[in-house]
Amino acid sequence: MLNNILSNIKKKSLKERFLLVLGILFFLIYLVLGLFIIFMKNFPLVMEPTYRIAFGALLIVYASFRFFRIINDNNN
Repeated sequence: MLNNILSNIKKKSLKERFLLVLGILFFLIYLVLGLFIIFMKNFPLVMEPTYRIAFGALLIVYASFRFFRIINDNNN
């Protein structure tokens, strides 16, 4: 499976590889930001804890959505 993924990446043009790396970078940014918002005690914005957790969870769900799109685009 890993060999299949690597061969798909090698077949891509430079632009497609750049966009793949950019997509992975933004997936990680959204994931870390969601975890950061949930677990940070001194959050700079004034929010109730339930809203803060809901916003963080929404960011994590969006990050997972982006991850599955990256996986599906990589298979093509």
